Amino acid sequence: MTHADYGYGLWGLALVNAAVFILFAFSFFKPATKRDWRSLGAFSAFIIALFAEMYGFPLTIFVLSGWLQSYFPAVDWWSHDAGHLLEMMFGWRVNPHYGPFHIASFVLIGVGYWLISVAWTALHLSQRKHQLALTGIYARIRHPQYVGFILVMLGFLLQWPTLLTLAMFPVLVVMYIRLARHEEKEALANFGEVYRDYMARVPGFIPDLTIHSRRRRPWRSLTGMADVIAGKVNADVLTGLIIRTSLPDLTAHYCSNPGSTAQSSWEGKFALHGQIRCGADARH
Repeated sequence: MTHADYGYGLWGLALVNAAVFILFAFSFFKPATKRDWRSLGAFSAFIIALFAEMYGFPLTIFVLSGWLQSYFPAVDWWSHDAGHLLEMMFGWRVNPHYGPFHIASFVLIGVGYWLISVAWTALHLSQRKHQLALTGIYARIRHPQYVGFILVMLGFLLQWPTLLTLAMFPVLVVMYIRLARHEEKEALANFGEVYRDYMARVPGFIPDLTIHSRRRRPWRSLTGMADVIAGKVNADVLTGLIIRTSLPDLTAHYCSNPGSTAQSSWEGKFALHGQIRCGADARH
């Protein structure tokens, strides 16, 4: 094909672009486990399929060319700009790179990579201390990195939709959700009621932007306290939770078990003796 604006067959450019975006994801995500590599691998497959059509061979345009030419006869579908299908189909006749879908795609892609990056920073710090990641972006959403991957893919779908990536997208979303559920089972096994309460307070995939405007308590049952006293929770994580809990709440729990080993555990771990008094000894 020798169309003057034909911008395909550029396999080298397709390879370079795919490599750049995959390396971006790798540098932000920094996979360390088999599950991490599986996540990055699925994302990489999506990116390769995308750029193979964007610069290599326009399979979607080829398959749909008859229908597209019939319903949109004014568009030269073999020009490279026509690959921005949504801009073409909705009548955007100037440079498609300034079209609404293209701009929206940049926003989604940028936010997605930002989520992957800031999530890794918070996760890395917590893993070094063998703690749960509960601060930063993890205080608003439990699976920011998976959400980041989904947003990047959604952004590319808006920018350059193809049949192959459109088919891959829901499959990958389900895969990321399943990976997230698997991680949650492991966290529940390791951290018990503390992580269960975290799940109750913080949404999994859609951030709650008002989460810090409402008063939340870190424990909703004595089961979580039992895990704490039994030493099942990392002390640094516990300290972070305690400072969010009011003194009256701690007093109520502490004084409910007079003379018990629970009291001595609280005294030993957190030096509450002398700070919390019960009954006639209570300080006002």
